[in-house]
Amino acid sequence: MNQKKLTIVVPAYNEEPVIEKTTTVLTNILKKLINENQISANSTLLYVDDGSKDRTWEMIGELHNGNSMITGIKFAHNAGHQNALIAGIETAQDSDYIVTIDADLQDSPEAIIEMVHQANEGKDIVFGVRNNRDSDTWFKKNSAGLFYKIMGFLGVEEIPNHADFRLIDKRVTKAFLQYPEREMYLRGIFPQLGFNQGEVYYARTERQAGESKYPLSKMLSLAIDGITSFSVKPIKMIRNVGLLVALIGLLYLAYSVVGKMMGHNITGWTSIVTSIWLLGGFQLIALGIVGEYIGRIFTEVKHRPRYFIEEKKL
Repeated sequence: MNQKKLTIVVPAYNEEPVIEKTTTVLTNILKKLINENQISANSTLLYVDDGSKDRTWEMIGELHNGNSMITGIKFAHNAGHQNALIAGIETAQDSDYIVTIDADLQDSPEAIIEMVHQANEGKDIVFGVRNNRDSDTWFKKNSAGLFYKIMGFLGVEEIPNHADFRLIDKRVTKAFLQYPEREMYLRGIFPQLGFNQGEVYYARTERQAGESKYPLSKMLSLAIDGITSFSVKPIKMIRNVGLLVALIGLLYLAYSVVGKMMGHNITGWTSIVTSIWLLGGFQLIALGIVGEYIGRIFTEVKHRPRYFIEEKKL
């Protein structure tokens, strides 16, 4: 009998409309894997309630009382999706395998079966990768493509069309938990860990119920986290643009001096004002980018806890 314990970690924030269906689907996956002798019988489903304001935690408690396979931890406040994933991994770190998946069931739960098969064959990390983006809006589809191109240009190693649906084994868990930073971009960290990696492709479906927990503002914030966590290229680009502007200024100065010596009147009120506005805008953008990095350093050096756990049902 296979003695590999699997824990499925599910972040949940105001997921009252889907929690029961999600539990049914994921526990059926666990039972199927147990019956196929792919994992041990003590495998569990772990919910991480990210400070929900509805009945999510109450429902998790009821499900836990009716089935010991279902466990949960509750944050004392809303700490964010990435921190909920980290908390789940830390709580389940003794498990042989950990799968992270969102509660909305948009990522195919059936793909977990193939992930476990690959893990049992020797894979340390198995990434869930979307095989298409047909369910996305035009804006989301194209903005996602642009984001991956930007991240690649900045030198960030990432799996295109992979979110936070993955399996990791105990070796990877141990390596991951050595990262101490507060602002973490998990989609960039796991690919760079190395180990023996695999991929499972699946079609993403529409959300079963409720509202998306990743509106445009949060997606932009996540993108900024990814860039500032893994690359200092934006700061180098600012330096290079600054050097280019300085060179243009010197050339224009030389042109003005030569023109004056030759008796030409050099006019250009419009060009001067335009230059002032362009340079002023660039300076503000540059300060904002540098400030973003300084803000990240400020957050890291304080070493404040990522989250507080108010209650557990383990």
